[in-house]
Amino acid sequence: MGFFLDKSRFPTDDEVSGVLGSGRPLWDELIGVIGTTYSPLTQEWAWNGKSAGWSMRLRRLKRAVLYMGAREGWFLVAFAFGERAVEAALASDLPDAAKAIVRAAPKYPEARAVRVEVRSVEDLDVVVRLAALKMAN
Repeated sequence: MGFFLDKSRFPTDDEVSGVLGSGRPLWDELIGVIGTTYSPLTQEWAWNGKSAGWSMRLRRLKRAVLYMGAREGWFLVAFAFGERAVEAALASDLPDAAKAIVRAAPKYPEARAVRVEVRSVEDLDVVVRLAALKMAN
């Protein structure tokens, strides 16, 4: 179950901080790294339905880089990985746990839904590396 379930309004910065708590610095760091790497970057709230609520979408021009969903003290990052990106991730030097996440990602006609929990700097590093693989493929 997500947070920010009121479709009629975007979450405020204070609400995001309130949910993320100690995870807020990692959230901000990810936005900064992705913004620097994939400029020009747009941050926009995206409605994902009644059970998931709002998520932050980071987009370079018309291409979504990733989605971020706040949780209590941490956040979830989601990617839409095409098959080339999946193959690149599995052939890379990502940690085995990250490769397992990519392998297990649900497959849809348009892409695989790769989701990574960000609770630590190490998780953040994996997300940054996955973003690079997605954008290169």
